[in-house]
Amino acid sequence: MGDEPFYIDEICNALIATVLPEEQRDFNQTILYGKDTSVEEIVSTCKRFPMMADHQLVVVREAQELSRTIEQLTIYAEQPQPTTVLVLCFKNKKLDKRKKLSKAIQKNGTIVETKKLYDNKLPAWIEQRVRTLNRNIDFRAAAVLAESVGADLSTLHNQLTKLCLVVSAGESISVDHIEQHVGISKEYNTFELRNALGAGNTAQAFKIAHYFGLHPKQHPLLGTINSLYSFFMQLLTYHGLPSKNPDAVAKSLGVHPYFVKDIEQAARRYPLKSIVPILSTIKTADLAAKGVDAVPISDGEALRQLIGKLT
Repeated sequence: MGDEPFYIDEICNALIATVLPEEQRDFNQTILYGKDTSVEEIVSTCKRFPMMADHQLVVVREAQELSRTIEQLTIYAEQPQPTTVLVLCFKNKKLDKRKKLSKAIQKNGTIVETKKLYDNKLPAWIEQRVRTLNRNIDFRAAAVLAESVGADLSTLHNQLTKLCLVVSAGESISVDHIEQHVGISKEYNTFELRNALGAGNTAQAFKIAHYFGLHPKQHPLLGTINSLYSFFMQLLTYHGLPSKNPDAVAKSLGVHPYFVKDIEQAARRYPLKSIVPILSTIKTADLAAKGVDAVPISDGEALRQLIGKLT
């Protein structure tokens, strides 16, 4: 259960692949869907005996659709069928840990709670994921991919799987690979926009903003604003660090040590006293993009106006 459905699918698929040998699955594996089943059907299925096997596997996908009646499963959970492996995939919601069902499952089974990754953890997650696929990834490429895709782990995994089709085992995924096969420009992305601002390269920042305005579907305004807010919050944190040692900075900000020099450069351009007014400006732009007290203008023009205020 939890806020990150990617891990729920990963665990479920691993159990489907390993609990039963392939030749036993026809008679001993049942997959149900929350919106199409009931607690009564789940219990009835679980109480069957396996056929020519030690266990049967019962998977309930989208179990959160049973939220109103799921507590009725408590009696079964208190005395589960020993030969049945029951898997409940409870996505984007959580069982109430104070209630009997959760306590019964904790006593007789296992609860795995998944949580969304923070944005600053995404590059490291990408690097780790790529290693499991027997490839490497350039840390700049990981940062670009994380900034462009965001914390949608399913989409990130799909893009990495696609990249592994064109990058041989043992080789490294580069920014060029991402540009060619994912469709993310290595020049025009939120990562490069932040770098341009941090370096004081106003012309490049406006150039990227113009590109974003021409491609609003690939670069939605709200996503860009959120990225800029995270960037300046990162600078605010940097200014407050007691130690500016690169390793300490990298650890505190959750970034690769390679990027610390970019943060130091941006922090020199944006001293502490400038950060709070900038964060307020970005919040105002966010509200305007959502239609609050705003004159209707194109997303491209709104971003260019924001960049003008930040530079």
